[in-house]
Amino acid sequence: MKKFAFMLLLMLFVLILPEHGQAAAGNNQIFLDGKELTAGQEVPVENVNSSIMVPLRMIAENLGYKVGWNQTSKTVTIEQQGKTVKLIVDQTTASVDDKTVILTNAPLNRSGTTLVPIRFISEQFGLTVSWDNTQKIVNLITPETGGNNTGSDSGASDGGTSVDVPPAETTNNLTMVNGISFNENRLTIAMEGNAVPKVSKVSGPDRIVVDLPNATFSDLFGTGQVLDPNLNGSLSVTDYPDVSGVRYSLYSTDPYTVRFVIDLKTPKNYSVDISGDTSKLVVIDLNAVSTGDTATQPGNSGRKLIVLDAGHGAKDSGAIGVTKKYEKNFNLAVVLKAAELLKKESNIDVVLTRSDDTFLELKDRAAMANNLHADLFISVHANSSASPAATGSETYYQRASSKALASVMHKYLVQATGLSDRGVRYGNFHVIRETTMPAVLLEVGYLSNKGDESLLFSEALQNRVAAGIVSGIKEYLGLK
Repeated sequence: MKKFAFMLLLMLFVLILPEHGQAAAGNNQIFLDGKELTAGQEVPVENVNSSIMVPLRMIAENLGYKVGWNQTSKTVTIEQQGKTVKLIVDQTTASVDDKTVILTNAPLNRSGTTLVPIRFISEQFGLTVSWDNTQKIVNLITPETGGNNTGSDSGASDGGTSVDVPPAETTNNLTMVNGISFNENRLTIAMEGNAVPKVSKVSGPDRIVVDLPNATFSDLFGTGQVLDPNLNGSLSVTDYPDVSGVRYSLYSTDPYTVRFVIDLKTPKNYSVDISGDTSKLVVIDLNAVSTGDTATQPGNSGRKLIVLDAGHGAKDSGAIGVTKKYEKNFNLAVVLKAAELLKKESNIDVVLTRSDDTFLELKDRAAMANNLHADLFISVHANSSASPAATGSETYYQRASSKALASVMHKYLVQATGLSDRGVRYGNFHVIRETTMPAVLLEVGYLSNKGDESLLFSEALQNRVAAGIVSGIKEYLGLK
């Protein structure tokens, strides 16, 4: 009897209790310029960690934005008049055009509806936003109408507690960090903008901290380096006795600051070199003398300075082979092998434009060589053709002062590959046109040719090409 009475009471409780989601939805309203938005608001506004979360699609579409949804990647894309915003459910990072921004809370998926922080709506759609905590009302005011928050249409009443959402720092004028690399005991940061790095040495443990104020990561950075959902990552560093690794993060959003940390095994001095105009390269050089923060720049000791450039990188795969192998990987493999051989030469210094799968703009590659006052610039590539029969090696120069270098380098290239000799050719490529020293671009073979591709990705050929590059450099410079 007691069990029956309990079940009856439970049934009555279920029947008279309103469904949670519907009851919650009835307790909050969203107004745009004084007009209540109702279509599409099946999911209630939520308060998550003191951040008011509102339905994104409903608001964006009422503002005239086109909204798309990718179920596989859980990505929301919002587009209007050339502006593109991308958000991923459960990730605190968002993409606004080519800029990365941080949300106060990650977007949530509630019954097929994406909720985002009300502050994000304010920042990205240019709205004045307020939250009436007593009445549970969101008020959105577009700058064109300059609407008002008074009167019965808004749903506000005297005595209600209205909380304005302060605008965050704008991201329009932020410096964009595009990529990093670490080689020859130097950290190189590629960026677009006017941020001035603040660099300091810290002990316990020993490390060098580089802060870029008024900066954030661009979308390009994420294609070349690992970034977790909170915009943290690290760069693996091996074979350098002074450095155990490099860490980076969007350290702050108030103000926006990107931080790089070079973790040291022993205390080190450093120098800082900044080159370029809008597109800049920041080099933190650990090859410093024992006292002070000055560095012995490569080539300053009487040795010749060679810049080796592995073409393409990260999102830019270059040519794709018959069996889907990427040119960028071949280029890097050869350059790393050549660099190791050049390091054994007592009268040569070598600098790499990239030592890992990093994306660098062509102008950044040329600027690096120019600013270092390099003696030679060698760019390594693999070719492709619409004709699968195309095969062979060729070498390009752009300026007359580079032709002699091209002839020497090509001789050793053909010997190393054993492929058809396609000759020394003129080519108007950016990296050999904009560099100020003798510069050549090597097209080792054709990835579109099955035989060439197989050969190019063999360890034996890569070793021969690397050795040929060294032999060509030494002959041209008259070094034994």
